[in-house]
Amino acid sequence: MGTPDFAVPSLVKLHEQGYNIDLVVTQKDKPRGRGKKIQYPPIKQKALEFGLEVYQPDSVNNEESIAKFRELKPDVIVVVAFGQILKKKLLEIPKYDCINVHASLLPKYRGAAPINWAIINGESETGITIMQIEEGLDSGDIILSQSISITPKDDFESLHDKLSVLGGELLIKALEEIKIGKDNRVPQDDNLSSYAPMISKSTGKIDWNKSGKDIYNLVMGLRPTPSAYTIYNDLIMKIHKVSLKPKMDNEEIGKVIKVNREGIFVNSKDNCVVIEEIQFPGKKRMSVKDYLAGNKIEEGIIFNS
Repeated sequence: MGTPDFAVPSLVKLHEQGYNIDLVVTQKDKPRGRGKKIQYPPIKQKALEFGLEVYQPDSVNNEESIAKFRELKPDVIVVVAFGQILKKKLLEIPKYDCINVHASLLPKYRGAAPINWAIINGESETGITIMQIEEGLDSGDIILSQSISITPKDDFESLHDKLSVLGGELLIKALEEIKIGKDNRVPQDDNLSSYAPMISKSTGKIDWNKSGKDIYNLVMGLRPTPSAYTIYNDLIMKIHKVSLKPKMDNEEIGKVIKVNREGIFVNSKDNCVVIEEIQFPGKKRMSVKDYLAGNKIEEGIIFNS
């Protein structure tokens, strides 16, 4: 059971390793892009390439779905970024387990957006956890976990791609352990848990009263989409790349101090944030240098937090 790009490497690994994949379950096809053409979820596209049966129910917990899964008599149900919560009646179906590939070092960052929040919060590492699914939110016993470093150059896209590959590799290890009965499960310590809620539009609005490092992490954690942003002349200015310089004394926080080919210089709490790549509504992402070739950014205005 999976839906987005993050789930694809896990399906590929299962296929490559010769696992008998009875069924691939994913969310409904949706209209996407400007033309609103119906597009398959990435996991469906890959499943069809492999000649696998795909099932797209409104709910995996309804009677029709439960009956279908019981008929299959699966050994294991693997869930990777699927998008629906599995209820008790479904969790009881597999011979062994329902297991989840989660993109954090549980119990930290339970929830929908662990990769984004690990970067936004300035973590130095994250990882993959293979866990037994129970009725709670990402709270089941840990079967395996493995950490990786978060580098200063990692944005959401790069970290997502690294973790998705690691997830597929760790999934195979977990299944091999389950198969021979040697998985050593560890209960999660709820006292150490944290939550990674879904990213909303408001998440990306930059608070210029925060530290330069916090602003840098926000930009990286939301790049390439949905993007950090500020408001310039009543327009949303998406910000795709920033660097940090020493704060300019006696200049107001959030003020556009100067604009040149290097970028837009804005004071934060403790640094000067240099905005290097921007995007306005309906326009392409571009460097400030290229934008200034045919446009102007006013100096002296204040970006509201």
